[in-house]
Amino acid sequence: MEGLVTQIQGLSGTASDVLSLQNLLKQADDSLHAESTRLPPFLDQLDPSKHSLGYLYFLEACTAGPVTREQASSFVLTIARFISSCVAEQIRLAPDKFISVCKRFKDQVLLLEEPLRGVAPMLTAIRKLQLSSEHLTALHPEFLLLCLLSKCYKTALSILEEDIFEVDQPRDLFLYCYYGGMISIGQKQFRKALELLHNVVTAPMSTVNAIAVEAFKKYILVSLIHHGQFPTNLPKYASSGAQRNLKTLCQPYVELASSYSNGKIADLEMYVEANKDKFESDNNLGLVKQAVSSMYKRNIQRLTQTYLTLSLQDIANRVQLNSPKEAEMHVLQMIKDGEIYATINQKDGMVRFLEDPEQYKTCEMIERIDSSIQRLMTVSKKLNVMDELMSCDPLYLAKAGRERQRFDFDDFDNVPQRYNI
Repeated sequence: MEGLVTQIQGLSGTASDVLSLQNLLKQADDSLHAESTRLPPFLDQLDPSKHSLGYLYFLEACTAGPVTREQASSFVLTIARFISSCVAEQIRLAPDKFISVCKRFKDQVLLLEEPLRGVAPMLTAIRKLQLSSEHLTALHPEFLLLCLLSKCYKTALSILEEDIFEVDQPRDLFLYCYYGGMISIGQKQFRKALELLHNVVTAPMSTVNAIAVEAFKKYILVSLIHHGQFPTNLPKYASSGAQRNLKTLCQPYVELASSYSNGKIADLEMYVEANKDKFESDNNLGLVKQAVSSMYKRNIQRLTQTYLTLSLQDIANRVQLNSPKEAEMHVLQMIKDGEIYATINQKDGMVRFLEDPEQYKTCEMIERIDSSIQRLMTVSKKLNVMDELMSCDPLYLAKAGRERQRFDFDDFDNVPQRYNI
């Protein structure tokens, strides 16, 4: 081991030396794991900011076995320091080992019941492992899970706002979108949550997985909260397995959406109470209650399409609220959130519904529209490049060739020809 440490110290200077070192470390990997209990003292002889690759191999071997709570406290500090100071170019030569170390780091902070300690180091690890911000790594789901457990939602938003075009493993995408959807729900960003959960339930899958089932349950509830309705069918581009099985596996939630669509709050509350244990066991009861509460808003919004003015008492009666005061609180909150445009006359308790005051001609609005157009153009160009790459991919062409019908009738003339017999 002493000799290997010496080689690490001598071959960490230039890029060519590091490549030579990589070959030596690969050959010594089995020996490192066999001597894992003897390795911690050697870490003190290496500088993670200079000998990142060698340090990574030693650290990965050290943490490969079972770790006690006492050991976890020490390893968390060691790994956090390594992540902070390591050289990105060196650790990218052994990405699987870096990912393993970071995942063990996550397990150890959870063992210590201190998920917040892992948030900043895991974000740093993602940035060092990524080749670009469009790359979804295996560490993205681990980072989002730590943010979720520590309720550190705002930190996660910087990652969730990035457009992803490269994915290493399908499971990483499923977990990334699922955890991201839950974080967006925690931030009341239901539109973003709906987008992420939609990606889970419509992603290609040969068989329905547990992540997709749990995402579909939340997808139904968030659809009710944000749109006031749930589409009866998944899009055509969803996998056949998802279209066949998800509704069956989430029947209580589908029935909840059906009851919601009737617009009768009493029936909806009765159904929720009857299935309370099921929703609670799924950890979705809080979201279900938000869906029930959103029905009041939907019913108030329907009134704006019919009436120009209405008393608070009439609103309370029609929406099935307990009092005019409760109706006033709902209307005020909806005005604040920009969900309706209205004024309340405090003297006579009358509510006057207004048209959207936005004229879409201010400088700020024009800048927002232009920014959206520019982003769409960028995404469109990216999709065209990806489409061209896929159309030339040998694996795709082979699969498309196998599934192609024996006769392609598009190759034939559509105009029928007459033959005289």
